[in-house]
Amino acid sequence: MKLDWWRDGLRLDFRIRPMGIALSALYAITCLAVRDVSLDQFHLPAGIRIAALLLVPPRLWIYLALGEYAYLAWVRYPLVEEFGLAWATVGSAILIPLVAVAVRLHMPSMKSQQVYWLLSLAACSAVLIAVIRLSTMHLLWPEPPEERFLASIGRHVLGDYIGILTVAPLALLWVKRHEQPMLDRTLLWPSVSSVLVLVALGAAPTYFTIGSVAIKTAIQLMMLAPVIALTCMHGWRGAAIGVPLINLAVHLTTPSTGLPGSFDAATFKTQQIIAATGTALLALGSRITQLYYHHVHGRLDRSEAMSLTRSAQMASEMNLRARALDIRGLSDNLDRALSDHADWLRNHGHDKLANSLLKTTVLHSRKFREQVTMVYPTSLEHVGLYLALQIGGISEAWSTTNRLLEHRLTGDPCQLSVGLQLAAYRTLTEAVALLLRNEPGQIQIRARSGTLKKQKGIMVSISVQNSSQTLSATTLTQAVERLAGRTIGYGGSVECRHNRIRMLLLEERAG
Repeated sequence: MKLDWWRDGLRLDFRIRPMGIALSALYAITCLAVRDVSLDQFHLPAGIRIAALLLVPPRLWIYLALGEYAYLAWVRYPLVEEFGLAWATVGSAILIPLVAVAVRLHMPSMKSQQVYWLLSLAACSAVLIAVIRLSTMHLLWPEPPEERFLASIGRHVLGDYIGILTVAPLALLWVKRHEQPMLDRTLLWPSVSSVLVLVALGAAPTYFTIGSVAIKTAIQLMMLAPVIALTCMHGWRGAAIGVPLINLAVHLTTPSTGLPGSFDAATFKTQQIIAATGTALLALGSRITQLYYHHVHGRLDRSEAMSLTRSAQMASEMNLRARALDIRGLSDNLDRALSDHADWLRNHGHDKLANSLLKTTVLHSRKFREQVTMVYPTSLEHVGLYLALQIGGISEAWSTTNRLLEHRLTGDPCQLSVGLQLAAYRTLTEAVALLLRNEPGQIQIRARSGTLKKQKGIMVSISVQNSSQTLSATTLTQAVERLAGRTIGYGGSVECRHNRIRMLLLEERAG
């Protein structure tokens, strides 16, 4: 049974996709087209190869290999008699498989918002392609090239690297098009202006007579300014647009003999500077994008935490409100029962006893209602925070201490949401309780409601009257532990300075 496969053979099932054949043809034609405008120091087929591997799913890479072999066969077949069949076949066969392996190894990093991996892929592929190309030439040509291996490796590596940085970032932009956030309208015109300036500077050496190589180089280096602006505005996406444009602009103004291996030493120096700068800009843009996403996600997480905190606080307040209303209902029923009992006593000639019962009922009913408002200040919903502090049970409790000075309350708290007013009420009463318990002396309450940087909110300050007094360590610790939770829910803060506790609560921003 184990040898059945040896006797019966293996069945291989191939499926040829018309789309794959079309992909192979498109890839081969594209490589042939860009080869005609390429130089050793600017080799676009290397960039097309990487871009195609990034754009096409791995299951279709076999068709890219077919297109690569067709392209290389078209280019190298006429050279077989001069340079040998071994060079034409071996060099063509191993190139794209090795580059595909390099792309495959870097693919797990594609999901991240960083593009450092693209720079690594470009460098590895450029070195790999140049080494394979030159090694096969020196080993398999009947007569090796006159130029030494090490002398030509730098030119070919840089040419492949620039070719990759010209095409691969654009392919990556397309791959990550759904992850790209919407363009901020405030950056639209600066972005368009930067691109127009970049195009104008790139076209200047073509349409104007440049009398000096130094002037031409200076104009080309000036193109880095709008690319830097695009990078700062859009992260690596800005660099992915700017760097290819500047590479193409430099290439279009590069003198060429039209023969394979054409080389211009003056432009090569400029290309080295631009390649290094383009690499730095892509790395910088990657870092900017990473920090942007961290900021956005952190802001969203903070906003979600604030929303959950506010929801939890309001749920707790609504439970207290329901409990307070139930207690008030019981109090009203008890008042009616006692009033009916007093009327019965009066009708039966017990006026003194009835009057005494009514006085006791009124006194206890008043105290009962004050305690109910301590559970939930229902008056706050109708008259606002400031009046709720002055007419509720908390005001009576504070007056018995003889330690609170007259409040200094400014602004209109009714412009704020009930949830924020309740949070301010709870934090304020808790802060006053802390100072009453832990600090000696008179206490002053100050509050100011209004708008801060186009955002409504309230600032509350509870201080000890003696300005030379400093809050104790116990008060400071308990203030942060007990008050920070409610202020964080409304995007505010708690600060303890010298003799006061200051709290800020802000409304949620619209949108």
